[in-house]
Amino acid sequence: MSCCAAPLISDKTRDTLSASRIALLEDLKANSKQLVDGRISYLLSAPAIHCGNCITSIEDQVGKLEGITDVRANLTMKRVAVTLDGDSRSLLPVVQALENLGYATQSLTAEEAGGSDPEFRLLVRSLAVSGFAAANIMLLSVPVWNGAEGATKELFHFISALIAIPCVAYGGMPFFRSAIAALRRRRVNMDVPISLGVTLATGMSMYESFIGGGHAYFDAATSLLFFLLIGRVLDHLMRARARAAASNLARLSAKGGFVVGEAGDLTYVALDAINPGMRLRVSAGERFPVDGTIVEGVSDVDRALVTGESDPQRVVEGTGVEAGTLNLTGPVDMLATRPARESFLAEVMQMMAAAEKGRSSYVRIADRMARIYSPVVHILAFTSFTGWMIWTGGDWHQSLTVAVAVLIITCPCALGLAVPVAHVVSAARLFANGILLKDGSALERLAAIEGAAFDKTGTLTTGEPAVASTDIPPGATAAIAKALALRSVHPAARAVAHAIDGVPEPRVSGLHEVPGHGVEGLVDGRRVRLGRRSWVAALMPEQAATDAQGVAFAIEGRGLWFTTLSERVRPGARDMITALRARNIPVTLLSGDGAAQVAAIARDIGISDWQAELKPGDKLAFLTAAAGQGRKMLMVGDGLNDAPALAAAHVSMAPASASDIGRTAADFVLTHESLSSITFAHRVAKATGQVVKQNFALAIIYNVLAVPLAMAGQLNPLLAALAMSSSSIIVVANSLRLHLLRPERAEAHGPEAGRKVKPQPMAKEAIA
Repeated sequence: MSCCAAPLISDKTRDTLSASRIALLEDLKANSKQLVDGRISYLLSAPAIHCGNCITSIEDQVGKLEGITDVRANLTMKRVAVTLDGDSRSLLPVVQALENLGYATQSLTAEEAGGSDPEFRLLVRSLAVSGFAAANIMLLSVPVWNGAEGATKELFHFISALIAIPCVAYGGMPFFRSAIAALRRRRVNMDVPISLGVTLATGMSMYESFIGGGHAYFDAATSLLFFLLIGRVLDHLMRARARAAASNLARLSAKGGFVVGEAGDLTYVALDAINPGMRLRVSAGERFPVDGTIVEGVSDVDRALVTGESDPQRVVEGTGVEAGTLNLTGPVDMLATRPARESFLAEVMQMMAAAEKGRSSYVRIADRMARIYSPVVHILAFTSFTGWMIWTGGDWHQSLTVAVAVLIITCPCALGLAVPVAHVVSAARLFANGILLKDGSALERLAAIEGAAFDKTGTLTTGEPAVASTDIPPGATAAIAKALALRSVHPAARAVAHAIDGVPEPRVSGLHEVPGHGVEGLVDGRRVRLGRRSWVAALMPEQAATDAQGVAFAIEGRGLWFTTLSERVRPGARDMITALRARNIPVTLLSGDGAAQVAAIARDIGISDWQAELKPGDKLAFLTAAAGQGRKMLMVGDGLNDAPALAAAHVSMAPASASDIGRTAADFVLTHESLSSITFAHRVAKATGQVVKQNFALAIIYNVLAVPLAMAGQLNPLLAALAMSSSSIIVVANSLRLHLLRPERAEAHGPEAGRKVKPQPMAKEAIA
């Protein structure tokens, strides 16, 4: 949000609004976000969203308002994202439009404070009531089906009516409320024909019971509600699970932090009041409140949220830390670099809520079908009623029974669930394996890739050097080298320190870092140095003529040793390249580094097609040319210079260690270090596409078979209810199969996965 943004509402308008409405608008404004182009993005909670038709109605009606540049409704999170063209626009028309459509809005703060889920409680109670009614009425119907006549049959009908009427009134409340709200606003949704079918079935049965007729469909009305509620409860549970994943991440966020004053005093401030440039003190056992950089202290940090690695990572002065990560062993001071709403944790939560955001071709198909659904259903029902009235010579009972069966059997629940259920289940499966999905349509695009391009440094490699070879003798000499290396934050020094394990720390006095040269100290009166070759060799001028290269280490009067470094290939890189080739997806390595370095890495991981010394524009040109040839490319990169290529690719991925712009441009973010998650994401995307197609096929086959039977009078309302509910349950169950996907052995437990890969030909014993 911009601190200089215009007032959300004018003083004149303020006088006409209630205090609660003013508080809502101001709360929404406080949590808004100003985009780089000056537009303002708002996020509203709309708990009444429950179906695909809701999404269509909201996006159509709100999108027509003046000043709206983008609007997206999310079925899983029950939220509406609205973007206004400037900070001078008021959000009031949007709130009013949503309320006119029947979707009361609230801020995210109120949503989080609400805690419980009243809609779920209502669904469960309604399910219990309708289940009780359906079971008992089914039992009462058995004698009727077996030929009971006269007073006995009428008695069973009246008992069934006594059970059904209150149970239908209560159990159907989730559908009736939604239908009435829609009709009041002169529109229809999928709950209108459901409510109409249930009401007509119950009303017909009551009429038949009072006149002593031969047919009553109380069992159909209650069974229809029971099976519909089963599907809706399952859908709600599945979406609640997706919302819980984002909520659990929100709990990782600290509520505030201690700001260090100029005099060293500590002042606790709320999370929203922490601004870039503030110095914060984080004690052991506390979470870092915002993204920042360590400026004082040494500690171990649990960064599993970011890297997926359970081993603690050491942080020293100059190390970057992310919001939500846990400080384990010692107090540190950090300098805040970003506000809480722009932190890595906030970014992750936004991605978790975006599984349905995209408009893939499947979603567009479902949207178009949803728009024509209600008119078609009512036309079919009216046509059936009219046709049977003509055919039977005015038998309104038979005609109405057929019309009710048509209303019931054409419920589009299966069609409405076909895409979002599959996308949400896939997003949850990916998140469990360290892959954040930013856009549901990215799954469809990832499944269609015909080639993959990778950046090198920071993507295929960790971007940090590792020891390849060393001639530092083990024991006391190696211990001195490690003591010097630990004093520096330089990546090369960290690599040397990491490679030397299991040695006692010696007494080194006068430790200090010489900028641009290295680290120096004293051991037993002798100077020791670690760093740049020319500077270190000054301690041993008689050995300075050596041709050895790399990080130099010297003990005055004793010797000069060298350690060569190489890039460390990310875990899973080789397995990932092999798997992509097995799937007939060619791989290209694009890098700005020199040809020798690129060739070495390409050879090491098995890539034959590589290009070196590329500028950002060259990578972009490569992907643009591929797109011009009709090739759908996956781009995986991490740096600021990769952002244009990531945005231009058909689909893109970035590791969590990528730059902010790189993560923003990518469709997927990989939080685990292993690149094997790329092949798992591709496998999930392919499976999701198959499941969505299967769901569409199931819904279409069901309607093609069932609707003609209902219109022909071959299905009574009870059978129609069973068929319709079964189709929805089958679609949900088919989508839930995606949750069973697990990484294959090469993706999860390959020779590189799950452990740090040591560059060859390094031998640990040579230096420790």
